[in-house]
Amino acid sequence: MEFEIYWLWFGLAALFIVGEIFTEGFFLLWFGIGAALSGVLAMLGVGPAWQWAAFVVVSGVLLAVSRRFADRFTHKQPPGIGADRLIGRKGVVLEDIDNLQNVGRVRIDKEEWRAESADDAKVAVGTRVEVVRLDGTHAVVRPLTEEN
Repeated sequence: MEFEIYWLWFGLAALFIVGEIFTEGFFLLWFGIGAALSGVLAMLGVGPAWQWAAFVVVSGVLLAVSRRFADRFTHKQPPGIGADRLIGRKGVVLEDIDNLQNVGRVRIDKEEWRAESADDAKVAVGTRVEVVRLDGTHAVVRPLTEEN
């Protein structure tokens, strides 16, 4: 039995489409569609040059169109999204902050966070603080002075 080239195209299409499951951003899917179309052309008896041309053109056009569409509707997250939104925010100490004893809680807006002092100094309950960074699930804070 003679090997039919369309099986190669369909196998390649399957690899691309399955590979898409493990990647982000609809990159390999378009190559899978181009390979599937080339497989159909091979089944219809179209020559290898036209199969390759169809693969390259269809994959390239779908990739270019999808990138423009995706860029239009998906934006990179600006700073201040997620937990990083807390950086620079002000709050109040609910439980004394002592880095040596690994204790301390602050309220920032309506959320309570475990807290650490940025300079390892103890910070008393009721002190107004500012978040300077996040360290895992801890807000690293510094007390506010009259100037801030």
